Amino acid sequence: MVGYTPQAEGHLSNTHYAIAGALSGAGARALFQPLDVLKIRFQLQIEPIKPQDNSKYRGVIQAVRSIVAEEGLLALWKGHVPAQFLSVGFGIAQFVSFEILTYTVWRIMPESLTTTHRAFTHTICGGLGGCIATACIQPMDVIRTRFVAQGEPKLYNNMTAAVKCILQKDGMRGLYRGLFPALVVVGPQMGLQFGFYTTFTSFWRKGVLNGSVPGSAESLICGTSAGFLSKMIVHPFDVIKKRLQVQGFEEARVKFGSVGIYRNSWHCVVKSLKDEGVRGLYKGLAPSVIKSSCVAGFNFLVYEQLCNLFIQFQKKG
Repeated sequence: MVGYTPQAEGHLSNTHYAIAGALSGAGARALFQPLDVLKIRFQLQIEPIKPQDNSKYRGVIQAVRSIVAEEGLLALWKGHVPAQFLSVGFGIAQFVSFEILTYTVWRIMPESLTTTHRAFTHTICGGLGGCIATACIQPMDVIRTRFVAQGEPKLYNNMTAAVKCILQKDGMRGLYRGLFPALVVVGPQMGLQFGFYTTFTSFWRKGVLNGSVPGSAESLICGTSAGFLSKMIVHPFDVIKKRLQVQGFEEARVKFGSVGIYRNSWHCVVKSLKDEGVRGLYKGLAPSVIKSSCVAGFNFLVYEQLCNLFIQFQKKG
């Protein structure tokens, strides 16, 4: 089970957790990158996402057709290389820190936090783990977002060119654009995701499995549900984060419609509400929720099964 469990049959090293986190993140990214591309394109569009002449993207199906027609099928995997670095790095940092934090809670805090109040503990540890992972991979997220955001012709042709351009124009600060809203997004989202997952698996086992070893159906269904609910709650903050990450990148966005200029997070919120209304903060919600649900379900499924596999290898060894 995700998180430290004193009565578990075996305990793994941080290396095992890192491998499981890396593989789950890499697999999810490869499968669901197109949904991320759609989400980001929608989030960055100022015009309403509905049928009208001056909107670049007017719906999921129309957006897919437009991207493929103008940029080719592989455009749905734009930014995939930096995104893979992001997913692998995030998976490692998140799951390793989460396991360390839950183990630390068990060692120094009352035992009830690991047993009776396990969901609460996992919410806090998951949120902290998500913040640690976000701080580690923020530069890759900025680069990934800009690769996805740019049209044709490309302003950035590779990661090296992107890093050099950002550093020359904005310095190190440019690689950490949107860090504060990113922490505001990821902390609560990951905290809620781990908390919901623990709650759902607890209910599942009481009603279905009666305390047995987690199966693939349990991990997939509980993880997907946790991803769905957590993303629904924090999506507006994700919109703000993405819009701040492409500040200073306006020349690559001119073909996509209006370009917003924002001084900081609060100004971005106020201007978005003024120009687009509350609905503006929920742009890209459909692909975002679908992607988060699928990724969370896949991540927990692969992570749980790999950890169980490592434990079985330990027993045989």
